[in-house]
Amino acid sequence: MDSSLWSGRLDHDSAGDTHRLHQIVQPFDHNIRAGAVLIGFACDEGVKRNHGRIGAAQGPDAIRRMLANLPVHRLEALADAGNIECLDGELEQAQQRLAAKVADVKAQGAFPLVLGGGHEVAYGTFLGVTRHFGRAMAQRKLLIINFDAHFDLRESDRASSGTPFKQMADWCDWADIEFQYLCYGISELGNTPALFARAQQLEVEYYTDSEVAQRSTDTLHAQLQQRLRDVTDVYLTIDLDVLPGEKAPGVSAPAAFGMALDRVERLVTTIRNSGKLVAADIAECNPVYDRDGLTARVAARLAHLIMQPV
Repeated sequence: MDSSLWSGRLDHDSAGDTHRLHQIVQPFDHNIRAGAVLIGFACDEGVKRNHGRIGAAQGPDAIRRMLANLPVHRLEALADAGNIECLDGELEQAQQRLAAKVADVKAQGAFPLVLGGGHEVAYGTFLGVTRHFGRAMAQRKLLIINFDAHFDLRESDRASSGTPFKQMADWCDWADIEFQYLCYGISELGNTPALFARAQQLEVEYYTDSEVAQRSTDTLHAQLQQRLRDVTDVYLTIDLDVLPGEKAPGVSAPAAFGMALDRVERLVTTIRNSGKLVAADIAECNPVYDRDGLTARVAARLAHLIMQPV
């Protein structure tokens, strides 16, 4: 944990609870038995391989700086496990290190929230969940929920930010378990017909950004609740490019339309309140292209929401 990232206001002259996150965060060790644990994935090798805008490796620390000054509000414990880095272009090894850290946090009974980094973070987090469950994975029903403008189902000889969910599908096929993948905010203009065909072949359930905008929030909430009843566990991943470009300019591929933040938050709250959330990550925060730290602020807001106790 880099303690220099965790600083902020001290409101000792005010009455009542004035604690902010920088006052309660502690380094992750094997004495941590509950609460959320932040893991940074300081990597944009996958974005580079996918010909996107470089800079997401700086995302985890940018999000931490925004989290530091937020008020605690019901959070009882928070730990920081530092960053997994990918400085040598060895993405696959970095994903394996992330998987080991996620599994380690789960073994302690804590909740891993991974801060990215490119969306290649997703495959590492997923592998950590499968490593945690081990042989019991065959008896679990894991639902992968992705808020994203893109399916990220590309086929490629090398992993990238565009391949993680195809890699998950291949892993599930190898392990002989069902691949359950639900997407919100898919952009029709951000995915080729081939990717839509692959999504159909893999029986991906998805809602486009236009469909999300046209449906009532209550309808989306009810549909998600019904879907959650059929599974034992949920892995949640949020690519910040699902949001409108004016809300999240600091991403690899800003959205021309996007999915409204209030709808993302309502559905994320539904997922969290199900009690089935086993791990989560937030991807594609790119401070190089951010404006007034807005994207990092939104990421911190979503992180704070995800970490709230059920």
